Amino acid sequence: MKRIRRFLAEAVSELRKVSWPTFPQTRNLTVLVFSISFAVGAFVAFWDAIFQGAIGFLARFATGA
Repeated sequence: MKRIRRFLAEAVSELRKVSWPTFPQTRNLTVLVFSISFAVGAFVAFWDAIFQGAIGFLARFATGA
């Protein structure tokens, strides 16, 4: 029990040393992450559609249909 109490005290001590972001920083970084995630998702979806069409075309061409 003594070790657990010591661990928790040290953890709290370390957390007090952390420089926490402000609300505007958190909001701006959250918007940035969502924007980049959306852009990467759109990029992947675009190329997925291109390659899916190309594979479908090649499959139809190879089967002679």
